[in-house]
Amino acid sequence: MRKAMNWLKNIRPLKVVTVFLAGIFLFMAQACGAPGIATQPPQPGDQAPNVERYDATKDYPLNSPTGGINNFSDVDPRATDEKAANDKAEALVKNAQKNIDQKGVNSPGEYIRNFKEGTPLGQRGKNLGEDIGSSAEELGKGLVKGTQRGIENIKGNTQNAAEDVTTNVQRGTEDAGKNIKRTAEDAGKAVKKTVD
Repeated sequence: MRKAMNWLKNIRPLKVVTVFLAGIFLFMAQACGAPGIATQPPQPGDQAPNVERYDATKDYPLNSPTGGINNFSDVDPRATDEKAANDKAEALVKNAQKNIDQKGVNSPGEYIRNFKEGTPLGQRGKNLGEDIGSSAEELGKGLVKGTQRGIENIKGNTQNAAEDVTTNVQRGTEDAGKNIKRTAEDAGKAVKKTVD
């Protein structure tokens, strides 16, 4: 009880009045200040004429369905690079098809033409034989090159193995000599200790 009485005696009325007035000032500042927080939203007439607003009655352009999983393009329709990218892709596809038709061994069009025109069986066999002959020749050349490389690798490996054996033997003899020398030194030190 004494502590409570001492605490009450220590409270000065000037401090209580100051805290009370500060609280009222804060309450009034919050209640009466900053009127923009609770005001009405701006009306269309208040906005600048160049501000674009969303109008729910209009139909805004969306990406047109292009197929695929989500049926829409992953590129922004306002982007100008999409058309250039599509044109470049089409040109690459045409170039690849042209290369296949001109440089390919046999294009699908040639197969159809051969069967429609009725290329004689002998000519078909000759064409097939030429293809097989060139393939066999390339295989033979590759086999010879591979064998030569293999022989060179074996020679190199045996030379490396011989060098490794000689270096290992040299290291082993050096290590053995060092071990014998250390053992002799250790034995000499042990004899010297026992004598002392």
